[in-house]
Amino acid sequence: MLYLIVIEKTETGHSAYSPDLPGCVSTGATREEVEQNMREAIEFHLDGLKLEGLEIPQPTTSSAYVEVAA
Repeated sequence: MLYLIVIEKTETGHSAYSPDLPGCVSTGATREEVEQNMREAIEFHLDGLKLEGLEIPQPTTSSAYVEVAA
């Protein structure tokens, strides 16, 4: 599955979350680290849902950039 993650720069590194998986968040010192940490967090989150017998949410969120004059 392909889940969108949103990565934000913080004062101490980066944080990320997935809009399709509420509560699934992670941090990292670098962008690469937060991406890897989110991959692991999503896998852990999905494993937990499976163990609880809950439905695995299908990825539905998408993203786009729009260009505007600044």
